Amino acid sequence: MTYPLNIPNARTESNWVKATLITVALLFLSAFLFLPLVSVFYEAFRKGWEVYAAAVTDPDAISAIKLTVLAAFISVPLNLVFGVAAAWAIAKFEFRGKSVLLTLIDLPFSVSPVIAGLIYVLVFGLQGWFGEWLRDHDLKIIFAVPGIVLATIFVTFPFVARELIPLMQAQGQEQEEAARVLGASGWQTFWKVTLPNVKWALLYGVILCNARAMGEFGAVSVVSGHIRGQTNTLPLHIEILYNEYQFAAAFAVASLLASLALVTLVLKYVVERRLHQQKVQTQRGGAQA
Repeated sequence: MTYPLNIPNARTESNWVKATLITVALLFLSAFLFLPLVSVFYEAFRKGWEVYAAAVTDPDAISAIKLTVLAAFISVPLNLVFGVAAAWAIAKFEFRGKSVLLTLIDLPFSVSPVIAGLIYVLVFGLQGWFGEWLRDHDLKIIFAVPGIVLATIFVTFPFVARELIPLMQAQGQEQEEAARVLGASGWQTFWKVTLPNVKWALLYGVILCNARAMGEFGAVSVVSGHIRGQTNTLPLHIEILYNEYQFAAAFAVASLLASLALVTLVLKYVVERRLHQQKVQTQRGGAQA
């Protein structure tokens, strides 16, 4: 004869336990998120709007903004294409080297961005493997825009794929198989069946990818050369201003990235809710099947 186990439910804990946990969480968020965020905007506007406007409209700041947007504009669409293709292949097909591909997708998560930048210097730098060939053909990658774009692509390419793979695996292949039985081509199946089912996860991955692309520091710092007005992105420009004791200007430019982070959080919250609803619907559909 078996007896039911009296396993305590987390939702039935006493009020003082709930209050303690909530208080600890709020104190942690206040100390490590809210206060630093408020201090950035306070320091940015502390000397007035004119100082703020002069800092963010400075030619070097404008150049940094343009380069940051350019790097994100190139890297995000490329990672979007790669993420969809990799997720589709991994979730819908069986092939040799599948586990290797999954491991390579996770590589930027396990490798320091600084190491990634050094790898590009080793490959494309003047003393690197292709350095002499690039010099002879008057091509410049390191300490130039192409190197910044390559480094940004490397550190951001897992985000889209890693959001799509679990969802595609959970959805299975029944709908695609049904579409093929009805005569749909591969592209028609992708555009009419696969893509609509993963659109919120895809948008979520793009949001995270774009945020990381615009805020990347380590890898870009190694390959940029810190050339003012040419190879400085927003994070690098903020570092230079801060090191030169231009604190008001540094915080003013930093507030742009902080504003981007806030917008990203709002979008992330909205998409997360839609993605959660989609996952619930997928689980219900699987349970009914």
